[in-house]
Amino acid sequence: MEKKLTQHPINLIKVVLFGPESSGKTTLSRHLARHYNTVWAPEFAREYLQNKWNNERKTCEKDDLLPIAAGQMELENSLAKKADKILICDTDLLETKVYSEEFYGGFVDDNLNEAANKNNYDLYLLTYIDTPWEEDDLRDRPDQRLEMFNAFENALKKHNKNYILLKGDKETRLKTATKAIDKILLERKDLYSFSDSLQDLDMHFLHQNSGDFSTNFEY
Repeated sequence: MEKKLTQHPINLIKVVLFGPESSGKTTLSRHLARHYNTVWAPEFAREYLQNKWNNERKTCEKDDLLPIAAGQMELENSLAKKADKILICDTDLLETKVYSEEFYGGFVDDNLNEAANKNNYDLYLLTYIDTPWEEDDLRDRPDQRLEMFNAFENALKKHNKNYILLKGDKETRLKTATKAIDKILLERKDLYSFSDSLQDLDMHFLHQNSGDFSTNFEY
């Protein structure tokens, strides 16, 4: 399990949307990916738990946390290879750890705890609860939004994570987020780019086959 929770090394700027349910993380993930012409890693737990609800009419249980964490890291590691300089992550294992602590009386699996502490991200975007609550099959605790928000912010502080707080409408949040990300972009060099790697592969292919192409022409 430890291997499944391990973050693969790659020279990307990794940004995490972090915060309680229905606080605008997924919407901003999409907007940021579009803004930077890159990809974003969705929240694996949403699909996993929706399928569980559809098939069993059950919500999240303690035994679901490790499969959710493993699925999240598989998504992140896979999509990182398709990113252009920046990978936007709709969640991370630290968020899973917070939910585990809050929902299961402080319990956190040792493997999850270790991976959540070890995996690295450049910036956390902490989303405030000034967004409307949108009910669905999975969301609960609408009356404890502030309590959950405080748990998430306390986790960032406890683990000394680099984060900024996002409040306001979509445009305000996007502007605040891109300003912080652009600053990191200026500081980082030689970032991995999937698009550049494809161009390099195309150029290599053309170079390797340029001799063959010339024989097809008659003068």
